[in-house]
Amino acid sequence: MAFDDRQPRTLTLKLLIWRQAGPAARGDMVEYRAEGISADMSFLEMLDVVNEGLIHRGEEPIAFDSDCREGICGSCGLMINGRAHGPLGATTACQLHMRSFSDGDTIAIEPWRARAFPVIKDLVVDRSAFDRIIAAGGYTSINAGGAQDANAILISKDTSEAAMDAAACIGCGACVAQCKNASAALFTSAKISQLALLPQGHVERARRALRMVGQMDAEGFGSCSWEGQCEAVCPKEIKILNISRMVREFNRAAVAGERT
Repeated sequence: MAFDDRQPRTLTLKLLIWRQAGPAARGDMVEYRAEGISADMSFLEMLDVVNEGLIHRGEEPIAFDSDCREGICGSCGLMINGRAHGPLGATTACQLHMRSFSDGDTIAIEPWRARAFPVIKDLVVDRSAFDRIIAAGGYTSINAGGAQDANAILISKDTSEAAMDAAACIGCGACVAQCKNASAALFTSAKISQLALLPQGHVERARRALRMVGQMDAEGFGSCSWEGQCEAVCPKEIKILNISRMVREFNRAAVAGERT
């Protein structure tokens, strides 16, 4: 029979996956063999297939986070062969396809590694520290009422684009996982920047910087050492320029004697 190159390529893979029954349990890397994996599958679909096999054999499936599977929600945080979200840039784990790997490859899959992201089970970590950073100051106070005219507040194109670029952060935690210090500076600075750049965010501007940076430190994240690994793995390509802005915002508020 002639070979049909329209048929999807299939892979056989050796998977080394972190298994941990709970937060207090001892974890370990466990080897699995994944066979008949279509190159057109996403990385999470490959894990679904592995889990189906485990369930069929009466074994405990691998716990991992997912939601939208469209690169929007930030849930699918995985370390894949030592890189957050895998080998491709500007890509979440759910957007990564198995065509990025070769037949016979060994793939190591681990959870985010950070004191502030404790492991819940297997590949699932608790990222509620990010929620507490947002709650500390990631909001604006705006009087309710009729909507203003679209041109009532003039904002330059460069400023609006910079704010939107910062707002693209999905809070996945890749920046923390890849940083040797487990710093959350890129995440926190993106949230501070998106509001500090726009007039609507100026009411709490000083308090926001103090509170969010203070909460970031209280959660146990490390300090930024400006090596840029966070930017390199960010699926939304958030720039470390935002960290510079966060430092300026914090210092301005501190010098002015603003209270939290």
